[in-house]
Amino acid sequence: MDTVALKSEIDLWLMEYFSKKGTYNRKIYDAMHYSLDVGGKRIRPILCCTTYNIYKKNYQNVMSVACAIEMIHTYSLIHDDLPCMDDDDLRRGHPTNHKVFGESVAVLAGDGLLNEAMSIMFDYCIGKNQNEIVACKLISDSAGPEGMIGGQIVDILSEGTKISYDTLRYMHKKKTGSLIKASILSGAILGNAQKEEIEKLADFGEKLGLAFQIKDDILDVTGDENVLGKNINSDIDNNKTTFITTFGLEECKNKCKILTTECLDILKDLKKDTKSLEDITKFLLHREV
Repeated sequence: MDTVALKSEIDLWLMEYFSKKGTYNRKIYDAMHYSLDVGGKRIRPILCCTTYNIYKKNYQNVMSVACAIEMIHTYSLIHDDLPCMDDDDLRRGHPTNHKVFGESVAVLAGDGLLNEAMSIMFDYCIGKNQNEIVACKLISDSAGPEGMIGGQIVDILSEGTKISYDTLRYMHKKKTGSLIKASILSGAILGNAQKEEIEKLADFGEKLGLAFQIKDDILDVTGDENVLGKNINSDIDNNKTTFITTFGLEECKNKCKILTTECLDILKDLKKDTKSLEDITKFLLHREV
């Protein structure tokens, strides 16, 4: 599966979706699309389509769900960047949403993306079967208080304090890992994967999400701002406990490699054509953004 071509398809779907939206309320769609359109690796929708493709070949059947996941992810970035949260000026090399549209519109743009994602998933489920409902509920739950928002609140409450490893692990399992895991599992469920395969992919998703976050912490210290498209050392500046402050840089690099190996072993154990997922896993280990 060509993930570069898949990313282009996702970009096109998102552009076309917003191209005819809005009348008097056009500004909110402009703000929503701005943050979707300024780049991004599209890892989550790619994971959804790629996992689905292991079981069924026409991944276009789940494109709307995959793009809904990207809307949820982007809403969280808009809100993360707000002055009341991380107060960032740059995202993906461009001014953050509130710097372009103002704080009020940015808040509504994030809200709009979350609601639009839910509406898309409701539409997808109409007239379909139980698996579609289960997959979309999983995605919805992954974004809520027991998922991404649950991790975000721990992140906010932990600023300026030294937190335990268990708290750190919980925070990132929810804040970062939850939606990544849901992207993988939704693709598997929609593809009618067997129960034991879904269990293995759940383990894969948890490990991949953890590796993703540790790599993010590494890049926050070692990354090039011009490549990353955002300020580095932001976690240090905000006095946050990270995997780097807990384990040190070299140990974090080692943990990423170990987790990546474990992810690849799980995929091989599926006895399916998982090459595309393996390639994504390796890419995430070596990425510079």
